[in-house]
Amino acid sequence: MSQFVGDFEAKTDAKGRIAVPAAFKREFEAEQVASLIVSKDLYEHCLCIYTEAQWTAIISDLRSRLNLYDRQHVQLLREYQRYTARVDLDTVGRILIPRRLLALAGECKTVTLLGVGTHIELWDADSYASAAMQPENLAQLAQSILGNDVACL
Repeated sequence: MSQFVGDFEAKTDAKGRIAVPAAFKREFEAEQVASLIVSKDLYEHCLCIYTEAQWTAIISDLRSRLNLYDRQHVQLLREYQRYTARVDLDTVGRILIPRRLLALAGECKTVTLLGVGTHIELWDADSYASAAMQPENLAQLAQSILGNDVACL
């Protein structure tokens, strides 16, 4: 399973294409990934980029938790998948993000691609910079969630 690490700045071209950083391309090549799933994040103004295998696991987990005969459950599934698209890596390692999705993340002339382990987050660069926590706030959050057993963060 891919492990995406690091953050990289990239520009979107006039068509909305973004060059995938070499570190992420290596992960895709190792798993022979040709297409990706782009989805709106549930909590932040960013997009999440998954391999098809990762997306299949997420949807399978979600479906296993839902009762498809319950209207609210079906609505959650529908709305969760409303803001998704399959995108292909082109021959030079770019992805074309649909404009309707890119707009959900902000202006996105310059983007930050952030590896968060199993997937990549795509942020408008300015939004990404302003969303960063101060180190002391991160330490407090880690302690409140993880207790005093926090390793190097």
